[in-house]
Amino acid sequence: MARKSFDLIVFDWDGTLMDSTATIVKCIQAAAKDLGLLVPDRKAASHVIGLGLAEALQMALPGLEAHLYPRVVERYRYHYLAQDQDLTLFDGVREMLADLSQQGYFLAVATGKSRVGLNRALHATNLLSVFDATRCADETFSKPHPAMLQELTRELGQDLKRTVMIGDTTHDLQMAINAGATPLAVDYGAHPIIELNALQPVFTASSVVQLHAWLNDNG
Repeated sequence: MARKSFDLIVFDWDGTLMDSTATIVKCIQAAAKDLGLLVPDRKAASHVIGLGLAEALQMALPGLEAHLYPRVVERYRYHYLAQDQDLTLFDGVREMLADLSQQGYFLAVATGKSRVGLNRALHATNLLSVFDATRCADETFSKPHPAMLQELTRELGQDLKRTVMIGDTTHDLQMAINAGATPLAVDYGAHPIIELNALQPVFTASSVVQLHAWLNDNG
């Protein structure tokens, strides 16, 4: 039976599949504190989630002298690696991915994480074999540039018009729009629902269970 709308489903990782938003915010704040810098508030730190790490820290800590950013990156990684083994998937993620895979969808990840960071997370969650392709911010242009989605569709032989991009940030949704894919939001991650809905996603899910149901009804 022909699909209604999509053949390829692309997920963001942090804040969409992995419950890591609060940890990332705390690690950005801790890195700034370590170096005696002005500590960004939660809103500023969470807004940059989804971008590549270097770009995210430059946005969260604007005006910092260039030679200090590598030190901030090092401190961020120190704090994050001390906690990432305790991070968990949102409830329902494993079941949703297994079901979508069984239905024959192509599944992919487009993330602001580094390749090393994503591989660690995929191995820790035993999801490496679930995804047909993945793309990280240190391999291509960072969100909201469309390159990740363009590269994933080329690699898998898919059509951007039959691709949905699911994410918890405006960076994810804007990337989908820029690429000509369908943007779909989840409101339980980093960015507030009012900012997500301003980009007119096809749907905004408030839980993984709701996201799964929508994909089954509309995919």
